Amino acid sequence: MKLLLTLIGLVFIFEGLPYVVSPEAMQRWLRQLLEMRPGQLRFMGLVAMGFGFFLCYITQKSGMFQ
Repeated sequence: MKLLLTLIGLVFIFEGLPYVVSPEAMQRWLRQLLEMRPGQLRFMGLVAMGFGFFLCYITQKSGMFQ
């Protein structure tokens, strides 16, 4: 449970960082997202999730981080 809460905290830190560092650039980027088709956004989300699952799987199955 401690690891899960730590990971959730890190996600919040990394998600908030661009808004603190460059809010103007984030506003431009969010405007571009509004112009994208839902199918494109869905595909980008699917790719990001797939990469995340792959990274978690490799991390858990390999002995690299022990």
